[in-house]
Amino acid sequence: MTAPSSSQGFTGRHMLLVICTFFGVVISVNVTMAWLASSSWSGLVVQNTYVASQEFNQRAEAMKAMTASGISGVLSINGGMVHYDLRNRDGSPTAIDDVVLNFKRPVGDHEDFSITLRKTAEGRFEGEHNVATGDWIVEAVSKRGGALIMHEAKRIDTAEFGQ
Repeated sequence: MTAPSSSQGFTGRHMLLVICTFFGVVISVNVTMAWLASSSWSGLVVQNTYVASQEFNQRAEAMKAMTASGISGVLSINGGMVHYDLRNRDGSPTAIDDVVLNFKRPVGDHEDFSITLRKTAEGRFEGEHNVATGDWIVEAVSKRGGALIMHEAKRIDTAEFGQ
């Protein structure tokens, strides 16, 4: 008879340790990723998704009509001055009374702000605000006599403006 060996090889305890380590890594990575996702973005796109889904077709038609009007806006940022020019299809200034620019970060909402621009000439508006460097989604809402004339959103990088 031979004496029992002190080395038993790969046992059930080893397998249990491997399984626990594997699932421990998977769970810790998932928890970390979930925490990072929830802490860096509000997740809020619309207040009520059902209402937004019901209004989608109406908004899409309104956007098509605005695009067909030929009115276009040009945003420029120089230092602390924000300029917005509105032109008709033929290049002439658009008759607009009010312009509000909503600056939103693509991720997070803690730096978001709005500027109500003042009219300096027909189709030309400006306002003062220091815009932080980086990516922004700028929503421009232009009205004449209280009626919405132009509503557009553009993604910009302030590096384009020399910021």
